[in-house]
Amino acid sequence: MKDILTILKETTDCEYRVNTTKTESYELFFVHKKAETVRSSDSTTRSVTLYADHDGYKGDYSFRVSASDSEARIADKIRAAEKQAKLICNQAYSLPAKETLDCDIPSNFSSLPMSELAAQIAEACFAADTLENGSINALEVFVYRETVTVENSNGLAKREHKYRAMIEAIPTWSENGDSVELYEAHRFTQFDAKSITEEIAEKLREVRDRYHAKKPASSLDVPVVFRAAELANLCNELASDLQYSAVYGKTNLFSKGDVLQKRTDGDPLTLEAKAEVPGSRYSAAFDADGCSLIDTTLVEGGVVQNYFGGTRFAQYLNEPCTGALPCVRLHAGTLTEEELRHTPHLVCASMSGLQLDLYNDYIGGEIRLAYLVEGDKATPITGISVSGKLSDALASLRLSSDETTKGNYYGPDKGLCRGLKIF
Repeated sequence: MKDILTILKETTDCEYRVNTTKTESYELFFVHKKAETVRSSDSTTRSVTLYADHDGYKGDYSFRVSASDSEARIADKIRAAEKQAKLICNQAYSLPAKETLDCDIPSNFSSLPMSELAAQIAEACFAADTLENGSINALEVFVYRETVTVENSNGLAKREHKYRAMIEAIPTWSENGDSVELYEAHRFTQFDAKSITEEIAEKLREVRDRYHAKKPASSLDVPVVFRAAELANLCNELASDLQYSAVYGKTNLFSKGDVLQKRTDGDPLTLEAKAEVPGSRYSAAFDADGCSLIDTTLVEGGVVQNYFGGTRFAQYLNEPCTGALPCVRLHAGTLTEEELRHTPHLVCASMSGLQLDLYNDYIGGEIRLAYLVEGDKATPITGISVSGKLSDALASLRLSSDETTKGNYYGPDKGLCRGLKIF
């Protein structure tokens, strides 16, 4: 790193930014319950971004630095990047000023060696393998320890240490000579053996129900319940529309003060862009530019309050720099499990992907597995789709009081919508 900074100063007068990620990993690969491969690695990726001020504009160009690059090779890359940057004509802006930071993103992984943690994660997964015709056909466990740094020519130097884990599992159901498999990828930053076992057990039940699921004989007219994965897609779509870059490019549909949610019987929608949410691998203290991340309320009570984004577009719009916030937080609602038990509804357990189109006011998607819940009875069904107006779905959206983390999302684990067509 010192060599790269020295070569930069000797080769160019341009501003620069250097991003580095050092990743240590420990990996376990199982076929059924037999460990076939154990692997560990230690790798570093580094990129340099050069900024060239010219003719009243600021251009930038990035390149990767590999361990095999000689000093002469790095200098050649710097000179080539400067030429490329001078072809880019972005409106001028300033890089973040001198600031230092060294921090840890919260995780309980550091209390155990990575090898022992991986073994305990695998043990928690196999503890869920209790169904007679079900099995975990394959399991892969990945534990990562990362050190992320960013430095620039203005004296900014920040570093954060973070942990994350991923489980890739193939739950399988075999019956009467036939088999059904599902793929499950579960990511987390807090080790809780019980929650891991519950997650895998749920997927084993889902693959069993996928085997037995049938297309309904008649059309359904009940409220639709989306789970956290779909709510995460919805929140990220709404947040994307409120980024500074979208506002600057005039591609945003909603503006400050707009009523995003015209409520009928739904819970008021409050959405935040966050630096960190519990258990998410996307949590961070700063963005790629090195800007400190500042939590921002985007929507409150269904009304747009703020935009968010990194330093460049914040300067263009004369807005406060929140940083490129990586997570979203949806506030909990009033929907309870007791209320759901008394409301016939369709729970989407597995979708091909929630389709959202803000401009065409559309929400929908293909459902691979759902449960028609009527009191204490839950019937698995497949071969259906849902669609409707996004504005109607938001107006009637009831959010659960129970919360969970899914990807970069933290919020209600269920959301009930009325008025969607099931076909």
